[in-house]
Amino acid sequence: MILLPRSVKVYVATQPVSLRRSFDGLSNEARAVLHKDPLSGHILVFLNRRRNQVKLLLWTRGGFTVVHKRLEAGKFAALRKVSPEVACVELDVHELSMLLEGIAFAEARTSKRWEPPTHARTM
Repeated sequence: MILLPRSVKVYVATQPVSLRRSFDGLSNEARAVLHKDPLSGHILVFLNRRRNQVKLLLWTRGGFTVVHKRLEAGKFAALRKVSPEVACVELDVHELSMLLEGIAFAEARTSKRWEPPTHARTM
């Protein structure tokens, strides 16, 4: 299980990326293709064409962290249906855990949970 604060967002690239890239290559991909700031502290997720490898890029205090996972068998679950012009999809942290564990989003069911209001009223 990955424990992250609610303020951290997870962005998954919808198009495959060459995972031979490391810190600089993935941060350039984030800026140019995903239009996301790699220094924001959010998690950027990249899959290869065969969907058997994934890299997570995130900025932590003082530098980048890259997490690389390669499956010996099988593939990571496909993302929801997205239109071709969409560069990335935002996931919840629990959906990232499901992705890394190979659980398909479409087949998973979650119970309804309380969510704080998106716009707090000020008086």
